[in-house]
Amino acid sequence: MKNNNLVDKLSLQVESFQEGFEILSKSFSLVEMVKNFLHVIRGNFIVAEIYAFHKIKNIPKWTNISLQKIPDQSYLSYLHDSDNPSIQYFGNQKIEVSISLPLADQSSLGIIIGQKLDKSGFTDFDKITLQILLQVFDSAYKSFLNHKKEKALIFELNEKILHLNNLIDTGIEISSYIKKRNLYDLALERVSSLTNASSALIEIEIKSQNNLKKYITFPFGIEPGKILNSRFRIQSSFEIQDSLYNFVLSEKETRHNTTAFNELDQLLLDSITRQVSASLENEYLQNQAIEKEKMERELSVAASIQQRILPTALPKIGNYDLAGINIPSKEVGGDYYDCVDLGKGKYALIIADVAGKGIGAALLVSTLDAALYSYLEFDIPLTEMADRLNKLIYKSSPSDKYITFFIAVLDTKSGELDIVNAGHNPIFLLRKDGTLEKLEAGGVGLGMFDFGIPFTGQKSIMNPGDKLFLYTDGIPEAMNENEEEYSDEKMIKFFLDNSDSSSQDFIDHLVKDVKEYSGTAVQSDDITAIILKKF
Repeated sequence: MKNNNLVDKLSLQVESFQEGFEILSKSFSLVEMVKNFLHVIRGNFIVAEIYAFHKIKNIPKWTNISLQKIPDQSYLSYLHDSDNPSIQYFGNQKIEVSISLPLADQSSLGIIIGQKLDKSGFTDFDKITLQILLQVFDSAYKSFLNHKKEKALIFELNEKILHLNNLIDTGIEISSYIKKRNLYDLALERVSSLTNASSALIEIEIKSQNNLKKYITFPFGIEPGKILNSRFRIQSSFEIQDSLYNFVLSEKETRHNTTAFNELDQLLLDSITRQVSASLENEYLQNQAIEKEKMERELSVAASIQQRILPTALPKIGNYDLAGINIPSKEVGGDYYDCVDLGKGKYALIIADVAGKGIGAALLVSTLDAALYSYLEFDIPLTEMADRLNKLIYKSSPSDKYITFFIAVLDTKSGELDIVNAGHNPIFLLRKDGTLEKLEAGGVGLGMFDFGIPFTGQKSIMNPGDKLFLYTDGIPEAMNENEEEYSDEKMIKFFLDNSDSSSQDFIDHLVKDVKEYSGTAVQSDDITAIILKKF
């Protein structure tokens, strides 16, 4: 019956535990979480005196992180280290409970609870409740750490990607050096024992470092030359990646003297070297698999960030019909488009294409997006903005990366278009009478050169019945199974034949037409397009 009462009481507390978890999970720091946790404990057990302490692993000193100071240093004697959660009950003392809780980051939380206000001791129900609350805190802290890591990953993503190759090379070198050295020492010791060799070495010739040679000897400290110039020696070699490994055994020992190695010794040496070769190859492949998985995770995060950059929906513009689409060819793409409401009836239509795809292109897209929004706020001339963007992209990208860029600022009241085309494909303006105009005035792609050559602008007017078509080269250059391009001609014909459709239907039918033309061929480039129609 007693157990049933405990179960009933705990069932009533479930909602309280859940609320406590939610409160703790929303904390911004350990100190705030502990502060909230002490409130939870104080509310559950009606105690006035409660203190919390924190200790980092291998540092003996506990740090008070309570809202109040301890009366004297004797309170610290109640704290203790423990690898597992530990609760001690003292009963009828000024200190009722002492808690040691190891945390997920290898630090420890210590809590000291004084007597209840009514001077009663902790009941069985209180003890179970306290254990559950500690589990709730532990889970909330793990959630807090995971959230903290996630935030750090997002903020540091750009820097991580820029230095990814260097980090991979360095990580592999550091992590694998200890393993390899242990492997080398073990191999030399075993083969020397099996063949009775008095000494042995591994000569590692690294081709990528001008054939630099490194030596690992057994016994340790023996001169490599003494082994290499020995009268009695055998050797076995293999090559992996950019290094040549040469195992050498010297002076086979007998009861009376040293002698030459026999055929069995050579077989044993060859067998050991094959095992070392296989182990190094397996380690290399395993490291490659791990790094590939890391890259895929980085790509996934980069893709999610890029999706937040691209518009989820384009603005509704009175007397105009607007639609657009972006379909990346890889997990992260290099195309960019947007329609920005500038206020006062003006909108900026933007489309851009980074040379190359993948993470590098995604970083440039992110840079362009941030800079573009900043410049648009200042309402500077488009030609000046293009010049500033060009300098920024030139400084922040390698020589093989640049961006073709088109921007048109539309005054919806007058229909006037203020245009700059920085190396992008010609943009088409189809008049109501069927006349097709190309908008291509501007300059070179952003980041190509920084010679101070000014960009030129262009003005035009959209009249009722006119249609403006923006696209990237992923559409005309889409290939079928025979490596034949969709072509500019086919795209223009589609534009002319389908221009009377609604903007969204036009975009949907265009993508369908390109996909049907490509058939089973892999999409080789991003597909991005915008169409704007004036009623």
